[in-house]
Amino acid sequence: MTEAVLMMGGLGVLVGACLAAASKVFYVYVDPKVEAVEGALPGANCGGCGLPGCSANADAIVAGKAAPDSCVAAGSEVAEAIAAILGVAIEAKEPDIARPGCFFGVQDADTKYIYDGLSDCNAAALLSGGMKVCTIGCLGLGSCVKACPFDALTMGPEGLPVVDEARCTGCGTCERVCPKQIITLSSVTRRILREYSTEECTTPCQRACPAGINIREYVRQIALGDYHRSVQVIKERNPFPTVIGRICPRPCETECRRQMADEPVAINFLKRFAADFEKEIGKRIQPYKAPNTGKQVAVIGGGVSGLSTAFFAARLGHDPTVFEGTSQLGGLLRNAIAAYRLPHEILDWDIQGVLEMGVSAETEKMMGKDFSVDSLLERGFDSVFLSSGGWDSRLTRGADVIESPIPGTFLLLDLIRSDAKRHNKIYCESDVVIVGGEKAAWTAATICKDLGVERVTLLFRETREDSPLETAEVESLEKEGISVCFHVGLNRIFGEGNQLAELEHVALDTLEKTVMPVKTLFLASGRFPEMIFSKYAVPDESEETDEADKVAESDTPTSNGQQASGPIRWEARPPHKRPAYADEVGLLSEGDSLTDYSAAIRAIAAGRRAAASIHQIMYGIFPELPERVIPSDSVWQDVDHVENVRPVPRQIMPLASTVETAAGKDLEKGFTEEMAQAEASRCLQCGLICYERET
Repeated sequence: MTEAVLMMGGLGVLVGACLAAASKVFYVYVDPKVEAVEGALPGANCGGCGLPGCSANADAIVAGKAAPDSCVAAGSEVAEAIAAILGVAIEAKEPDIARPGCFFGVQDADTKYIYDGLSDCNAAALLSGGMKVCTIGCLGLGSCVKACPFDALTMGPEGLPVVDEARCTGCGTCERVCPKQIITLSSVTRRILREYSTEECTTPCQRACPAGINIREYVRQIALGDYHRSVQVIKERNPFPTVIGRICPRPCETECRRQMADEPVAINFLKRFAADFEKEIGKRIQPYKAPNTGKQVAVIGGGVSGLSTAFFAARLGHDPTVFEGTSQLGGLLRNAIAAYRLPHEILDWDIQGVLEMGVSAETEKMMGKDFSVDSLLERGFDSVFLSSGGWDSRLTRGADVIESPIPGTFLLLDLIRSDAKRHNKIYCESDVVIVGGEKAAWTAATICKDLGVERVTLLFRETREDSPLETAEVESLEKEGISVCFHVGLNRIFGEGNQLAELEHVALDTLEKTVMPVKTLFLASGRFPEMIFSKYAVPDESEETDEADKVAESDTPTSNGQQASGPIRWEARPPHKRPAYADEVGLLSEGDSLTDYSAAIRAIAAGRRAAASIHQIMYGIFPELPERVIPSDSVWQDVDHVENVRPVPRQIMPLASTVETAAGKDLEKGFTEEMAQAEASRCLQCGLICYERET
């Protein structure tokens, strides 16, 4: 008996020793933060976060690869608990909702699908592309419905997925499994930031609209009698619908497929009808906006571009303030358009709508006189956007006034005009840089030398071979000590306090960046470029890197990366380019507005792009266009004729009499409800290569 006890005890000791050794060999460290985060998660393991279960999501959250609120099955309380574990704060986040992006189901499509017995969208796409012609359309097999972990999707009677917004968590599972990117996540922020890609089912009129308004949808809503929704759709991309409904040049109507049967749909008159409906009921209809972020944006200039920037910034959840040098907002819309074309009452109505979106305004405040870039950043603004208008806008403030809203920066025209009148009012410090101007730049460089400037540099976007300057002229400039750089674009400028300090230019062939000192900058354009100013972290002086490299590498603006005292350091960069010029780099490039916008609708589009760029910069993202963005020279699948479309005459806009216009009435009276319904019903409800045939 004793031997048995001893044997069992010895065996126990041996097993214990083995287990102790194994625990050392096979020990796996568990991060207590990961363990705590996983404990806070609901444990549903639904995969809605895009990761294989809650354990993987917890690892990603602690590693910074996922947000504290990335769990779509949990509420805000869980997100706040996780944020507390990590010692961070979270901002309010608007919900992402899945949204289908195809118009016709299988049974309504003219071109039928090839399935060969397949029941999965991905298999059909891999086998034959799904459709014979269209590479965009929904395959209709419901793979997104099967994949949705929250039963938020069903296949509707049209053969398209239908989203139950109450159930949808925005997890993105449907978006990931759809081989055609038909169903995607949508939110206010996503819709404002997005530029349409070649993979989307856009319509010809929408592609022609500079603002990218979803024309097909707002016309459809008018036909359905839902004018409230129509206004919301328009304001998704246009905060001035009542104004634009009167003065737009209507490039959308030029591309309308209806003209293949008779005449284009009166798209802009329908926009005016919907906008006038809002004004007549006296109740503001606003699009959705994101939760407040607490970030403040200053917009310099109260014209249509500046007000549009502020409008979209407010919709992104920020707090914008517009600073206008004159006594009234509106810019050229107020000063340059006849009252019978655009009554001030109409303009004021739309401006008030912008302000009611959450925009503040301060009038009779001139940049350079009442405030400066650095003073606004000192006041707590996270970003400052310059939209001071073109030469025409400047004339309303005084033709002989030399303005410098950007520290140390002037228009080349001012330097030459001032010298011609022999009353030069521009003090040129050392390190003068002249951007663009062709032969006028040569004249300006000579003026600067006469004023005693030691170092003058000319930057040209053209190559030396394509430059209008003759070889002898370039050699003459270089003999005078003037440096000439060809085939470069101005990318960013840097300053300290109210002084210009450096600029960054980029080689247009290699995209190599170079930073150089500059105290005075001249731009060969009729307007100051629209630029986004923000603070940036001062480089660490302990690093063994030259100053130029440090500044060039400082790409991420911060609001608190400044030295404890001394002037504010800032940088300025332009918003991203419009899609037609996605490949252009730097200021004053092809497609940039060098005098002023050719139409108010183009200024509105620029305002949205500016707001999107401001939003990205404030979150440390370099603003640029996405891949496969739609450029003007895209090769499209399209229709060259329409079938089964019965000719129906276009509604004619009734005009006011001479007596009525003299009394201040609109030249165009607007559609009646019956006229608008009839005109909206003429829309073919186009897709990328499809349209709705009449039956």
